[in-house]
Amino acid sequence: MPSATAAAPPDEAQTTSLLSRAVELGVTFFDTAEAYGPWVNESRVGKALRPFRDRVVIASKFGYRIAPEGGLPIGLDSRPQRIREACDGSLKRLGVEMIDLLFQHRVDPEVPIEEVAGTVGELIRAGKVRFFGLCEAAPETIRRAHDVCPVSAVESEYSLWTRDPERSVLPLCGELAVGFVAYSPLGRGFLAGSGTRLSDLPEGDYRRKMPRWQGEALARNRQLFENFRSLAQARKCTPAQLALAWLLHQREDLVPIPGTTKLHRLEENLGASEIRLSADDLAEIEDALPPTAVAGGRYDERQQARVNL
Repeated sequence: MPSATAAAPPDEAQTTSLLSRAVELGVTFFDTAEAYGPWVNESRVGKALRPFRDRVVIASKFGYRIAPEGGLPIGLDSRPQRIREACDGSLKRLGVEMIDLLFQHRVDPEVPIEEVAGTVGELIRAGKVRFFGLCEAAPETIRRAHDVCPVSAVESEYSLWTRDPERSVLPLCGELAVGFVAYSPLGRGFLAGSGTRLSDLPEGDYRRKMPRWQGEALARNRQLFENFRSLAQARKCTPAQLALAWLLHQREDLVPIPGTTKLHRLEENLGASEIRLSADDLAEIEDALPPTAVAGGRYDERQQARVNL
């Protein structure tokens, strides 16, 4: 499982140590974005990975409007000039001559996807970007973009906790020979046992506002996790490892990107690649956590409106 979300810990030295160890353990794909921080994550990731540049693939993203003074993104913006500015900024912060994989972070309904794909195509021809990707895009959007500039990867939330891509995005990726990057492969930590009770989450944790952590939905989901944890215990692995192993058994061109700031979690996650699941194992997992069992939506109404466009 040679991949990771480049989630930077607060301490820069800790970031460098963690990412260096990830490379030593065989991680080759790192995923970041200009909006993470904003900007801080790219700078730290670029600095930490500089000694290993010829051994790693670095993905970043554009697509948000970010205030000059930083802070949270203030809206979508995939206008061609904004894409070019974002790309140049990412190149500088990462300290690289070429971004290996550049994603549109979210589809901007105000900008035709053909313009977006055409602009990234220009960046590819200019030698600034190697491959083009889309995040949380609808099948028709992926197909339209692919007609203008080949889409090499689609990144969307996918796990035993969120099965949405199975309906149409994953089949289309197979048809077009497009790779798939699964973010939040541990259900935002829930499948690793993180935050199965609201009291476990610190004040300000974004999950406190998500539908799956509310009232009755959380109680139902906690019971699902207990069932799943029993399966992991029977196989002498952690729930996180079993969840990642399940993903790795879904298709060969799927790359999960579990994010972590802790070394022991990094090592735990990578252990999933050693787990082999039989057809009976996979069926038992499906019985314990069927696609429609998880209670509550992925996002609140505002955030949900920005996916599958």
